[in-house]
Amino acid sequence: MTEELDKYVREHTSTEGDYLYRLYRATNIHTIHGRMASGHLQGRLLKMLVQMVQPKNVLEVGTFSGYSALCLAEGLPDDGHLYTFEINDEMEDFTRPWLENSDYADKIRFYIGDALERVPQLDLTFDLAFIDGDKRKYIEYYEMVLARLSGGGYIIADNTLWDGHVLEEQPHRTDLQTISIKAFNDLVARDARVEKVILPLRDGLTIIRKK
Repeated sequence: MTEELDKYVREHTSTEGDYLYRLYRATNIHTIHGRMASGHLQGRLLKMLVQMVQPKNVLEVGTFSGYSALCLAEGLPDDGHLYTFEINDEMEDFTRPWLENSDYADKIRFYIGDALERVPQLDLTFDLAFIDGDKRKYIEYYEMVLARLSGGGYIIADNTLWDGHVLEEQPHRTDLQTISIKAFNDLVARDARVEKVILPLRDGLTIIRKK
């Protein structure tokens, strides 16, 4: 997408609100990988998907600065809750205040730790999950989430086009992120347990529905 077309799309999409705008700006100023935050367009889509599904429990793997968490929480029904996990404990001092000072603080449960270890301890069923964690563990996240997903529930997986690197037939053996994303995409494409579609939005967003 050209810069002009991207600008046009954003101008014709619902605004993100001042709080999210300030969080996105702070993320890019104060963190090393600011572009990892979902941002305006993807954030509005996440909110709308939650509003469409009306989930009671939402799982997020990979909180980062909290931008996507707030967008997911914004779309929740009154009795809905978001359980979000960030493995990098160095992000906690930045992220937790943004979540706790938001209008959706009562809907968000923020955990520092490995989702693969901690989610099973919650003994919860989820209606929607957003996977945006360690790309090398996408298949592990997927199987863990699918086992705890309600029938007809949805998984949204981010970065599934991986800046176009998925087209590389033989990624370098040390490029474990590309190798893992390609393996994840291939697994999901073959998986008869789900329906799936990849949206070429930003870095690729796969929508997966459990049958």
